[in-house]
Amino acid sequence: MHLISTLPEPVSDTFRIRDMRFADGGRLAEVRLHYTTLGTLQRDAEGRATNAVLLLHGTGGNGQAFLRPQFADVLFGPGQLLDAGRYFLIMPDGIGHGRSSKPSAGLRADFPHYSYADMVAAQHALITQGLGIDRLRLVLGTSMGGMHTWMWGYLHAAMVDALLPLAALPAPIAGRNRMLRRMAIDAIRNDPAWNNGAYERQPPGLTTAIYILLLMISAPARWQAEAPTASAADTMFERMLGEYQASLDANDLLYQFESARDYDPTPYLEQICAPLLAVNFADDLVNPPELGILEREIKRVAGGEAVVIPANAASYGHRGHSWPILWQIHLERLLARR
Repeated sequence: MHLISTLPEPVSDTFRIRDMRFADGGRLAEVRLHYTTLGTLQRDAEGRATNAVLLLHGTGGNGQAFLRPQFADVLFGPGQLLDAGRYFLIMPDGIGHGRSSKPSAGLRADFPHYSYADMVAAQHALITQGLGIDRLRLVLGTSMGGMHTWMWGYLHAAMVDALLPLAALPAPIAGRNRMLRRMAIDAIRNDPAWNNGAYERQPPGLTTAIYILLLMISAPARWQAEAPTASAADTMFERMLGEYQASLDANDLLYQFESARDYDPTPYLEQICAPLLAVNFADDLVNPPELGILEREIKRVAGGEAVVIPANAASYGHRGHSWPILWQIHLERLLARR
């Protein structure tokens, strides 16, 4: 039985940002930021928010990802760590994702080339202007959302009580990570059928980009157990490929991968003053622990702590960020630090 049935009814809405200017010089008269909330916002006697939690999704995802049973049933139910009866949970769709403004909604390649800085600016506008919240009890992010969480730590240090970046490193995207993203970007952009973004049907390059994406999220031990024969592996591959083909757009994915180009928290880590607990995974192909980046940079964060979850036969690779059963004990420790 899923606890999801005991949760309050999610509420969805759209916040509109007027005349948004982007880091690349682009400009839109209106940016729509779709979001979902769960629970009721509480304020103290001075009107300050006391129970707001911001949840930030990964590349290609949307806020609804946090309502999947493996996440919501573990964290949002009665008595659980982010009990929706106690907390006001805010789950936006980032710019370029979900039901927020994105290239595939009409502008295609004329859509501004948004960056992570633009995405965080839009999140901040939603929280402060749209919802009237001046303080967040917690910012939790997965993958891309984890990188945004690092950014929230120094861009808006005064309004965050705790930070939990998951499957994200506090360093520029470089090395193999950058190369994998470049492969996906080039697969789309160099495909003649992409037609400078003006395609009538999804170009074959999108499928090649999905191949790269599948490699990035791979979980070798789990996939071997779930697909122990060639036939089973082919069936599993075709299922995953079909799911991504049905849900992704080439322009959207291209923009999503390119939006990480400005990400670099390294000059600002000493500015993070809220308790921060970074959780990574030993079998994460995107952020492999042998790089030593997390262990090195966390020393610069006052009140910072880093944890790497060991790999085992039940691991999920990079996508361990979406399975709080693996890391909820660390969230509990973080919330206990005030």
